[in-house]
Amino acid sequence: MPDILTVTLNPALDLATSAPKVEPGPKLRCAPASAEPGGGGVNVARAVAIMGGSARAMVALGGPNGQALAGLLAKEGVEVVEVAAPGETRLSFAVTDDRDGSQYRFVLPGPEWTQDQLDAMLSGLATEAAPGDLVVLSGSLPPGAPDDFMARATTALGPDRHVIADTSGRPLAALAKGGSATPDVLRMDSHEAEELAGSPLPEAEDSADFAASLVARGAARRVIVARGAEGSVMVGPDGRWKVSATNDTVVSAIGAGDSFVGGFVLGLSRGDSYPEALRLGAAAASSAVMTGGTQLCRREDVERLFAVTSLTQL
Repeated sequence: MPDILTVTLNPALDLATSAPKVEPGPKLRCAPASAEPGGGGVNVARAVAIMGGSARAMVALGGPNGQALAGLLAKEGVEVVEVAAPGETRLSFAVTDDRDGSQYRFVLPGPEWTQDQLDAMLSGLATEAAPGDLVVLSGSLPPGAPDDFMARATTALGPDRHVIADTSGRPLAALAKGGSATPDVLRMDSHEAEELAGSPLPEAEDSADFAASLVARGAARRVIVARGAEGSVMVGPDGRWKVSATNDTVVSAIGAGDSFVGGFVLGLSRGDSYPEALRLGAAAASSAVMTGGTQLCRREDVERLFAVTSLTQL
């Protein structure tokens, strides 16, 4: 079976607490804080571990915050491949207002990378991932990284690795242009797809048509567009597919995308076809929205929901 390697250059140590009320001016006396590892690729690796799989997380770590993050990952059974970050690992901080459950999230910037540091990281990535491995490039890029960094990483990995890219903003727009670097899978949510398309995508068929246009221009061999409560569509050599979401209970959408990618790559690592892996991703995402705060999927929920996830060809 192929190994799963996730890559996170801009991780965060996520701190969360609550206060009786959140308002400007007075000191806010908070409850004891909890700490969790954060960052797209980090969370994908955590989701894989939760579902009983194994993933290595290549993570840029620096200073005490970085070592605390590595310790938390080790407790969750995630193997860490440490890359030296050019500075202290960033913090993010969330405070929940006890009056109504509103959450205020503060995200600090990570340390800035130079081109030489990025080039060295890419050399290490190509060495760490064996031919046939599944490599997940996920999350935000750190300061100093160019918008086309994920395309450069895909080129560095070469055609023998299966690259799954999940990003947003300018890095997503750079990948969507297509070019010589073609990841195996490019995933985005419906809002991101509509921004790229420059128009609404009200129906699943509209998302599939847009995904097909990205495949045609060489943005990726397969494109997945998540459609929230409707599920996801995927277009590629395997055809045009739609997978349903599998529950009507939404507590928090945070973590759903990373859980989806975790389930998807776990399915591929076990030898599932791409459409069947799409089912496992959908079940993981549906599980994640049932959990509060920043929690990811739960294994027992994923197994239960997978059994009722429907897959149809468009």
